[in-house]
Amino acid sequence: MSSSRHLSRVLVLQTLFAYEFHGGEPKEILRFVNDGAANPMSDLSFAEHLLEGILKEKEALAQHIEKYAPQWPLDKIAPIDRAILEIGLFELCKDDSVPDVVAINEAIELAKTFGSENSGKFVNGVLNAVLKSKV
Repeated sequence: MSSSRHLSRVLVLQTLFAYEFHGGEPKEILRFVNDGAANPMSDLSFAEHLLEGILKEKEALAQHIEKYAPQWPLDKIAPIDRAILEIGLFELCKDDSVPDVVAINEAIELAKTFGSENSGKFVNGVLNAVLKSKV
């Protein structure tokens, strides 16, 4: 059984992906994605916190990706991997309510589930490099 925080991360990932391709109001997209889920969440507070934080810190998160994945220009990173990195980086660098190891593990799980064959390794490498720089 998935935790509500994990499900919130999935919703945010789907929202960020849809927002990148279609634009619109991110909170409305989040609610639309949730309403279309097999088991909609009744409490979206963590998902909304995560989404708002990521959107607010988007430039800073992009700078982290550029710094810690210099061989991968942002426009060459698969959109799903970029969204996963944004979630992981936000939780790792900007949100003290999530332990670092949880932020990294959750991002890796999202990458394994939604990304390509190599997404998990890529996300793990970037987030671990960021973690090492924090210490």
